[in-house]
Amino acid sequence: MKAHRTRTGGLMRTRFPPEPNGYLHIGHAKAMNFNFGVAKKFGGVTYLRFDDTNPEAEKKEYIDNIIENVKFMGHSPWKITYSSDSFEKLYEFAVGLIKKNKAFVCHMKGEDIQDNKKLGKKQKPSPWRNRPINESLYEFERMRRGYYAEGEAILRLKMDIKHDNPNMWDIVAYRVILRPHPHTGDKWCIYPTYDYTHCIIDSLEDITHSLCTMEFENRRESYYWLLDEIDIFKPNVWEYGRLNIESNVLSKRKLKHLVMAGFVSGWDDPRLLTINGLRRRGFTAEGINAFCDAMGVSRSVVVWAPYERLEQCGRGALNHISPRRMVVLDPLKHPELLLSPPVFKVVLTNVDEKLNIDVKSQDFPDSLGVADNKKYLVKLHSTVYIERKDFRVEANKNYFGGFLFSFAGFLHSWGSRVGKEYAGWGLE
Repeated sequence: MKAHRTRTGGLMRTRFPPEPNGYLHIGHAKAMNFNFGVAKKFGGVTYLRFDDTNPEAEKKEYIDNIIENVKFMGHSPWKITYSSDSFEKLYEFAVGLIKKNKAFVCHMKGEDIQDNKKLGKKQKPSPWRNRPINESLYEFERMRRGYYAEGEAILRLKMDIKHDNPNMWDIVAYRVILRPHPHTGDKWCIYPTYDYTHCIIDSLEDITHSLCTMEFENRRESYYWLLDEIDIFKPNVWEYGRLNIESNVLSKRKLKHLVMAGFVSGWDDPRLLTINGLRRRGFTAEGINAFCDAMGVSRSVVVWAPYERLEQCGRGALNHISPRRMVVLDPLKHPELLLSPPVFKVVLTNVDEKLNIDVKSQDFPDSLGVADNKKYLVKLHSTVYIERKDFRVEANKNYFGGFLFSFAGFLHSWGSRVGKEYAGWGLE
């Protein structure tokens, strides 16, 4: 701990550690907001670290997009790092664990391991669990040199298969993947797993606070077990509730399926809550961060939020930077009023038909007292147009738009009672 404090100067260090296997979404925006925000609050720094341990799913495209998204969200990483830059060090640690008899090369198939784990504490140890240390060292070197095909050999940690926590059941540390890596190329044919890599890199980067979502809570024991066995610095781990938006998909795996299967136009489809999709929908970084701040951080397993809350924060951010203009996109038509022939405009019958008034409207109506709050002119004539969705023939108490015989107000002007053929209104 003393050496750690010397290296960090006693400052907080956090990290935002995405896997580069897809585009970021609103849940990642919350993770960014929390990790960068809490470090900044206490005078610390934050890494942008790519946990790039699976070349099967990772692409340079995703890496570039993540860097761009972090910048768009207004965050400035202290350093940008890659777990793959430490592959040699991770390999050395693995060799050291084998020498301590805390890891072994196993030849069980993946499906056999899963079937065995279904037995819980009654599961049988791997047939290779107690193989000689020198044999595991020899086989691990053969794995590195490419003698094994995918699935033929793995390195497992020798933990406790009788433990109450399944994450202590001899988890996999290394596997064979015969394909190039987007950052290291074809230098390696064995790759460390996320569970093996994540805690070690946290330690090597002197992360003081490892902030994760609640689904990682039961991995805390294996996290600390591995750091204890290697005998390196142990960060503080703290979990918080994962963000979900009602009636929306935030699983990166499911989002990827929607994109790759062609159900949406791409990662920036405005129907998706990816950061790119939100940007196309008109959200600003300020609005997204405001939403993350409003949701806060809790220990609930999942934090559910209505989409309307996100829109509210988005509008709030736009309110002071988006100058107002008025337009009727879908004018009221006669069929909605059960009249004929078709009607596309409404005529004010209790004013001069030559009415021509310049009404001043503020660019930013809620920015009262702002010196540079400019105004624009809106022409008011005896003929007006009404948006279709803003009018009904009949309405209940929960409808607040215009309807027959209601009082209709003109923004920055006056109001009149609505009627089909009288009370100040006529239809043409």
